[in-house]
Amino acid sequence: MAYLQQALFVIVLGIAVYLIARRVLLIKKTIQLGKADDRTDQPGIRLKTMLRIAFGQKKMFDRPIVGALHFLVYAGFILINIEVLEIIIDGIFGTHRVLSGPLGSFYPVVINFFEVLALGVIAACVVFLVRRNILKINRLHPAGSKEMNGWPAMDANIILVFEIALMMAFLKMNAADTILQAREVGHFAEINTGTFWISQWLIPILDNFSSELLVITERGAWWFHIVGILAFALYVTYSKHLHIALAFPNTYFADLKPRGQMTNMPAVTKEVRIMMELDQPSENEEEAGRFGAKDIEDLSWKNLMDAYSCTECGRCTSQCPANITGKLLSPRKIMMSTRDRLEDIQKGWLKNGYDHKDEKSLNGDYITEEELLACTSCNACVEACPVLINPLDIILQLRRYNVMEESKAPQSWNMMFQNLETNMAPWKFSPDDRMKWASES
Repeated sequence: MAYLQQALFVIVLGIAVYLIARRVLLIKKTIQLGKADDRTDQPGIRLKTMLRIAFGQKKMFDRPIVGALHFLVYAGFILINIEVLEIIIDGIFGTHRVLSGPLGSFYPVVINFFEVLALGVIAACVVFLVRRNILKINRLHPAGSKEMNGWPAMDANIILVFEIALMMAFLKMNAADTILQAREVGHFAEINTGTFWISQWLIPILDNFSSELLVITERGAWWFHIVGILAFALYVTYSKHLHIALAFPNTYFADLKPRGQMTNMPAVTKEVRIMMELDQPSENEEEAGRFGAKDIEDLSWKNLMDAYSCTECGRCTSQCPANITGKLLSPRKIMMSTRDRLEDIQKGWLKNGYDHKDEKSLNGDYITEEELLACTSCNACVEACPVLINPLDIILQLRRYNVMEESKAPQSWNMMFQNLETNMAPWKFSPDDRMKWASES
């Protein structure tokens, strides 16, 4: 029976690793659709940024209570799952609490620490469920917006309930194990971990079970815990919770330029300098290519990683002045739409092969002109993001395509462009008259 469990565990582990690896490679291939963008400069600053923002959760603490609860879930879930190492070893080799021997008297201290964290994770997840489903915080359920309806709302609830169930299984497993040790049943009699701080409160309930039922309970909780974690790891690759992993590279490769410094196209800059007689035309000028972005391939790989790193927390949208004043624009929706486009491309690949091209584009089919024109370029969304995502960069590139390739610009913009071309200023008067206000004052 023991060998059968070991074989079953190895099979389950192998299937999970295969499915997760396949999904990760697919996401990597999708991100690589983006254009090259060198983000390897200033490695020291990048490392400090990642440690401060992703590991230290600094920007989450802009809202202290939510930040503390999020940190509890984040730190608790990561640390508790160190125990997965022991479970995997036990599962492969048929041992039981294999680390209790090497750690000795320190082992119960470690498990007690994990149990306290597990209780904290359960409490924080309950609070988050209440905020989402009972209090209906506006940032999570924006009035008049459809972006958080359906799957996005369900996704968040699934993860929270999943985490509660995993933590409860961990505590139930420990409680059943403690009773079986005391009863000296089978291999449970070979170790003595003592009574654990949190799971001991479940002992009065489980103590009424027969030893046979307790073994089934302990094994059931053990299997649910490890299979649940493997399923969770696969699920997050389809979920907004992929930010659990991508927050670290995303913050490391974040834009280090000052806020508000926009990236100009060299070809456009060259034309402007020629117009202003600061440069001379060259006979060997290369083709400028497409101005701005029509679809995924026109964005950088970092833009696409941003889309997969989005937590859908809504902090960007809650700070967006255009959204606050009732405009259609939502920076969160920009990122969600970009990810939707990536997911649709993946579906086409899986169904028709990697050469498949559909007739859709990010610009127009997923993100509308009205959304793009509403943006004031104020960088409020960029400043608010807890994992340093830059929705503005995507907006500007899509808007650049509409204006420069499709000539889709409001009349007021066209007047300004004409003034810039003829007068080298947004205003409709001659450069020779520019300083008249000074002489007349």
